[in-house]
Amino acid sequence: MIRMGLMLVLVGLWLLGTGVTGWTANDQGSRLAIVSPTQGAVIKGDSVQVRYKLAKGTEATHIHCYVDGEYQKGFKGVVKGLTRGSHEIKLVAASHDHDALGVEAVVTIEVE
Repeated sequence: MIRMGLMLVLVGLWLLGTGVTGWTANDQGSRLAIVSPTQGAVIKGDSVQVRYKLAKGTEATHIHCYVDGEYQKGFKGVVKGLTRGSHEIKLVAASHDHDALGVEAVVTIEVE
């Protein structure tokens, strides 16, 4: 238990230095972090490339993307059709059966 806590603290400190935001982990070893865009980023245009790091652990096989709570079917790394204003982008680790695993990463961006 102490070893797991220490590992989470060390990973958290490492992520602070890399600019990665919104990371979580679960007991099966899955971890997820959004690399870009960063929290509060200002985007010009109506699309944004979302880069992330997923450590799959024993259950995660892929991620699901949500923009302002709406599932982005067929997400391939780019969110399209964004309107002006603030938007929340959430990535959720999912199993082979598309079950959410409780591992997610969230950023809020501003589109000009």
